[in-house]
Amino acid sequence: MFESVAALLAEHEDLQIQLSDPAVHADAGRARKINRRYAELSQIKAAHEHWVSAADDLEAARELAKDDESFAAEVPALEEKLASAQEKLRRLLIPRDPDDGRDVIMEIKGGEGGAESALFAGDLLRMYLHYAESKGWKTEILDSTESDLGGYKGVQLAIKSNATDPSQGVWAHLKYEGGVHRVQRVPVTESQGRIHTSTTGVLVFPEVDEPEEVEINQNDLKIDVYRSSGPGGQSVNTTDSAVRITHLPTGIVVSMQNEKSQLQNREAGMRVLRARILARQQEEQAELDSAARKSQIRTMDRSERIRTYNFPENRIADHRTGFKAYNLDSVMDGALDAVIDSCIQFDEEARIAELGDHS
Repeated sequence: MFESVAALLAEHEDLQIQLSDPAVHADAGRARKINRRYAELSQIKAAHEHWVSAADDLEAARELAKDDESFAAEVPALEEKLASAQEKLRRLLIPRDPDDGRDVIMEIKGGEGGAESALFAGDLLRMYLHYAESKGWKTEILDSTESDLGGYKGVQLAIKSNATDPSQGVWAHLKYEGGVHRVQRVPVTESQGRIHTSTTGVLVFPEVDEPEEVEINQNDLKIDVYRSSGPGGQSVNTTDSAVRITHLPTGIVVSMQNEKSQLQNREAGMRVLRARILARQQEEQAELDSAARKSQIRTMDRSERIRTYNFPENRIADHRTGFKAYNLDSVMDGALDAVIDSCIQFDEEARIAELGDHS
């Protein structure tokens, strides 16, 4: 695996030269991509230097130990240091999901369970907002449809990061959240105290960096305008500000009504539409290319149950990784790191195993 380092170090040097060119920064999209790749390769460069240094120290200690036994005592610790440096470099050389540095569009939708599902959709929204805040990410609710008893029938939000390091990107962390989230608890509407099970769906799409990245022919769009509505369907606006965009070639439909301006709703709708089209294109490519560098546990099946939130036992369990913890109250307040780290680690192990199979 380490044979590829020389080419990566040469690429790092080339990117450093490109970043010193003012013309590169005149193109924001290009500069962003180069910065992400440069940050990724900078980690590999530092890890490689650490590995080379550890190997040199160990070799020197072994040589000196031949003449002076006192140096022999240092060998075990230096061997451990080299093994640690080698493992870190090995993990950094695992082919990374090229979308890891992207921001995301997330959709949370009520599923089975009616009012309770909508309430849990609101709880999940709050959880992700708190998690994003803990990471220093910016959030923006693009559209939402409230339910009669509180919560949301559906909500769409954008989550953005200023990080240049792809491993710290929003997609790198939240891509694992797509799927069905199951909740077990006593609903507020339950008078007998019985535990109910309901589900809420979460969809996560990498956001398109630049509009030009996904080509959309305006003739392929059917755009309808209508009056926005609130809980129960009552009209909350006297003008036709809500927008429904249908992309005819794919059949993808996006509706927006949060803003009072039709133009703002249209712009938000196009952001979501581009993200969905990009995701569709990537799924089609993944089906054609079995070696696509995609997450091994980020499901393409949006109906897959990925996690259970059991409130009576204060337990959270991820069904893909086997992770289980009894701090659900903290998780719902945004303490998602341990849950998501288990997904990242599981994914990395799968990638390492796949590399071993192909070596």
